[in-house]
Amino acid sequence: EVPLLEAGDIIIDGGNSEYRDTTRRCKELLQKGLLFVGSGVSGGEEGARYGPSLMPGGSKEAWPHIKTIFQSIAAKVGSGEPCCDWVGEEGAGHFVKMVHNGIEYGDMQLICEAYHLMKDVVGMDHEEMSQVFEEWNKTELDSFLIEITANILKFKDKDGKYLLPKIRDSAGQKGTGKWTAISALEYGVPVTLIGEAVFARCLSSLKDERVQASKLLNGPKLTQFSGNKKAFLEDIRKALYASKIISYAQGFMLLRQAAKEFGWTLNYGGIAQRDYFGAHTYELLSKPGVFIHTNWTGHGGNVSSSAYNV
Repeated sequence: EVPLLEAGDIIIDGGNSEYRDTTRRCKELLQKGLLFVGSGVSGGEEGARYGPSLMPGGSKEAWPHIKTIFQSIAAKVGSGEPCCDWVGEEGAGHFVKMVHNGIEYGDMQLICEAYHLMKDVVGMDHEEMSQVFEEWNKTELDSFLIEITANILKFKDKDGKYLLPKIRDSAGQKGTGKWTAISALEYGVPVTLIGEAVFARCLSSLKDERVQASKLLNGPKLTQFSGNKKAFLEDIRKALYASKIISYAQGFMLLRQAAKEFGWTLNYGGIAQRDYFGAHTYELLSKPGVFIHTNWTGHGGNVSSSAYNV
């Protein structure tokens, strides 16, 4: 028995549920005549205010009833198309959101490694690195994460010193990146980049062990960079771009394999739109023609100062 509900009613789960739980709920509720939708939601508090990216899956019979509502509240890309379309059956919506988050883990680790090369190999200061990321954001790398990296690098604390060096180099995680890596192992898909990004977070969290090891082990001595700085930075930019493509391709390989495993018919075009655009540029529903970058980090639009007119 499901209290207060009757046959034909629709239940929507918009949380970060594990996709197998969503599949189980779809099947169990269908036996009671109820329709279940498991929808991935991306955008944080800015998405809640201005329109999120939505990834609904589950009982497809529910889609005609909720389509207008979902697409009206979803973010819009520059062409006006909503960042919301039906993803697939059962737990497909939550599976796609899981991979979507895993790709974000990968993107952030790639940016970290580009930052490491600039800082520790080339010997650049915060202002220089910030300028490089700003320039990169005018190229194929144009994205919210690149934009906020430029802003974070030049952000100064109340004492006038850069904030970044004061932050403890230990990263936490909510679990969806880890779930992506576990799924990759389970289905035999080499999603190596996202897996390494998850392990990098695990390694960073071993702060005490790393401090102790640094006292016992001698690392390589850093030599002063003597090459062509401009050419090397362009090599880093191209490597970052190529690595992002690899990460997205590996993510879609995992989606394809999951579709085979579960017999899902996934809407790959709609999924790509959300991954490439839905988590990037949103049009304000209240102000047509005004676009913002969505919030992936929990800091909101004020950090990126990214509202602009078209």
